[in-house]
Amino acid sequence: MNDLEIFCRQVRERSAEHRRAVEALGCADAPSQLVSILRQELDSMVRVIYVLAQPDNDYRQQLITASVNGHRWKRSTGKGHVTDREMIELAQHLHGWTASVYKFGCAFIHLSNLHDHKVRDGFLAIDASEREDIIRHLRYYHGGPSTEAAAFADIIPFFPRVFEKIADNLECYVETLEAGQGLDEYVA
Repeated sequence: MNDLEIFCRQVRERSAEHRRAVEALGCADAPSQLVSILRQELDSMVRVIYVLAQPDNDYRQQLITASVNGHRWKRSTGKGHVTDREMIELAQHLHGWTASVYKFGCAFIHLSNLHDHKVRDGFLAIDASEREDIIRHLRYYHGGPSTEAAAFADIIPFFPRVFEKIADNLECYVETLEAGQGLDEYVA
């Protein structure tokens, strides 16, 4: 099995595990854990997008090999490492929702005021423009929430649908990678 096959397998295995976790958790009992899972699934997607965006096949292979072997990704220039910010910015150009979901998800990866959502609504504490972005994307892609003043409890029911959107996009990108195509072929 070559590194590309291993890379695609590990992406799919992670996604399948996330899917099982989302199904097991449901919406009501552990919403902050659902957001953490969304953030992890998004992490896989932005990494695959980054690989697909590389026009240099040798560099693309270096990224895949590094991932398979548990190494950080080095920039193509050899100076420094690829950052999450770089990958998010690239994915943001394809999907206008990537940055807001990623940032919101990061608040659940790290201990934050959002973990106190049963007493204090941390969603209402985030920047108003970010909150509006999240609500706008939830409405556009998932049909809700209906209220302008949505609270955390109002967005929880949409988490499984958000997961499905990310997971479906991820699978399309993995298939594109397996086909030896690049991002330009995917979006064309």
